[in-house]
Amino acid sequence: MAFNREMDAHSLQIERRSASLASHATDWTCVEAMPLAGKNMNEWMVELDVIAREVEAELVSREIGCDLVEVLDAVNMVLFKSRGFKRSPVLVDSKCAYLHSVLSSGYCSAILLSVIYIEVCRRLNLTIVGSRVGEDFLIWPQTGNPEELFKVISGHSLFGIVNGKCVDDPRAKASDINSNSLPGLELATNRDIIGIALANLMRLHWKRASRANHGLMLTSPLRSVDHADDKSSKTSCLNVPLLRPQDLRLAIMASERLLILQPHNWALRRDHGMMLYYSREYEEAVQELSICMAFAPEEEAEVLEPFVEKLHLLRVESSWKSPGKKGHLTVS
Repeated sequence: MAFNREMDAHSLQIERRSASLASHATDWTCVEAMPLAGKNMNEWMVELDVIAREVEAELVSREIGCDLVEVLDAVNMVLFKSRGFKRSPVLVDSKCAYLHSVLSSGYCSAILLSVIYIEVCRRLNLTIVGSRVGEDFLIWPQTGNPEELFKVISGHSLFGIVNGKCVDDPRAKASDINSNSLPGLELATNRDIIGIALANLMRLHWKRASRANHGLMLTSPLRSVDHADDKSSKTSCLNVPLLRPQDLRLAIMASERLLILQPHNWALRRDHGMMLYYSREYEEAVQELSICMAFAPEEEAEVLEPFVEKLHLLRVESSWKSPGKKGHLTVS
């Protein structure tokens, strides 16, 4: 967070030539040591242990053993009633996408609530699995009797309480899931879940970064170059709009990590390269988009090719304008 504040001031100084650069970033030896809202990451993880102990206390107060339905009911009681966790129907606030913010406020994205649910139940020796169904990520306990998850009690089933309103929305594919189709779903791995969370972060921060530029899409410049008819329009189409620097950097950081999981995803690499372009990191953008062209379908590569050629020129031009090029700020 301190690093991002410093980078924001640095970006403003370059773009507007009127902001002063305040450097107060601490050189943290590891990410886990960085404080987030007063606690480091290990201390926030302990909060999951605390929630699990609250569930155990709820079960003791009821004098209930290890019946699956009763354990899930106790988890739901602690998470949704005692702790007040709520799903955000649309991810528009970054606080819903980060664990420390969610554990503080209880307001979270669907995927992060699923992760918390899985982790709390794991501490109770109850295995929860999940699967992506359409636009939703559904979770449920491994059980040989899935029918009990869909029994409606007081207007709701356990499956519905755990997964929210999407299972009752006829427009969502999740509403088609029942006790017969549930065992046939492909289970998500930890890698899959991390990928979903990173993709959500990437989309969220890109939307926030481009909020002041109505209608701007990552691929807008590609279409502009492709349809440009004269020299002036080709030049103007590469005028980079000024975006919110911190959100743009966070979107790039999310896409970098997502590319580690999906290195051959050409569309993801294209989007990553375009964000580097918007960040005016032209050399890196050329590199990523050139790699993308090797994986992309032929028609997409043909769209990318003239844009990459223009980026080569921009890279040369930017090097002329800053002969005393200063080193990039880096974070490990």
